[in-house]
Amino acid sequence: MEQLNKEEVVILAIETSCDETAASVVKNGREVLSNVIFSQIDLHTRYGGVVPEIASRKHIEKINQVIEEALERSGKTLGDITAVAVTYGPGLVGALLVGVSEAKAISFATGKPLIGVHHISGHISANYIEYPDLEPPFVCLVASGGHSHLVITEDYGRYRIVGRTRDDAAGEAFDKVARAIGLGYPGGPKIDRISAEGNPEAIHFPKAKIAGNEYDFSFSGLKSAVLNYLNSCSMKGEQICQADVAASFQKAVVDVLVEHSLHAVREYGYDKFAIAGGVASNTSLRREFEKECERLGIAFYHPSAVYCTDNAAMIGAAAYYEYKKGVRHGYDLNAVPDLKLGE
Repeated sequence: MEQLNKEEVVILAIETSCDETAASVVKNGREVLSNVIFSQIDLHTRYGGVVPEIASRKHIEKINQVIEEALERSGKTLGDITAVAVTYGPGLVGALLVGVSEAKAISFATGKPLIGVHHISGHISANYIEYPDLEPPFVCLVASGGHSHLVITEDYGRYRIVGRTRDDAAGEAFDKVARAIGLGYPGGPKIDRISAEGNPEAIHFPKAKIAGNEYDFSFSGLKSAVLNYLNSCSMKGEQICQADVAASFQKAVVDVLVEHSLHAVREYGYDKFAIAGGVASNTSLRREFEKECERLGIAFYHPSAVYCTDNAAMIGAAAYYEYKKGVRHGYDLNAVPDLKLGE
């Protein structure tokens, strides 16, 4: 292990779990030499959400180009690469298969080791890129379109989930509410922007408490409450203020995420807290966590927006620690769309 610590480990990482085709070259888990992302948002916006078949086809079209660009920007060749890493779950099965197949082909052609990475582990590891001194253990909130997990990061690649959503993920709720109030897709950034113009106290929306686990989340009731409010206004002929609805909804989500997360940090006795995932780029959420963590004397870590959304740099960071532990995958590695954290 001492010899390995002195080795320069350069990982080519690939991420295709949803609608971003991404490749990155990461050195020693913390230094990003390149980070290339081809986003399909404009393509899927016309459908109001990600269409899996279209996403898979676009990955096939773009993946070689994205990888070539990542290598070129990094100044590295495939011969310089130590290992090839790829997201193998969770995600859209067709999209995952494109990345996994590409990574296996590169590994086979070059003889470089293959490392499969859990998508959520990647999101958590994005914090290592931004904060070179951050080390486990710490508590991390992973909030995205598909996931709302409250995770204790016990060590690199070793996690314990203490809270999760019982229904909609936070990002999913943002998308559904944005569509309902006429903002369209993607919902998160649009609600974030328009909320700045609204009054978060204008409408009282409920915050769910989950029996059996005080750290779990539920956003389906909140989503229904917004829809009921909109229907009620429509039936009464009352005009709806988009900004007020968005701001009030966002406040309800942010309050729950902050309360549950910091309650877990205190109860489990940690002094470090991080956020990750697409929703982690929400300005109101960041602001509330900054304020509350400062008040409680908790160190707060948050990746830049580019590392919150799906990207390959975070996969390269996570893969580095898997590589150090001796994790290697064979060519039977397959996409696992419902992969659980810790598997």
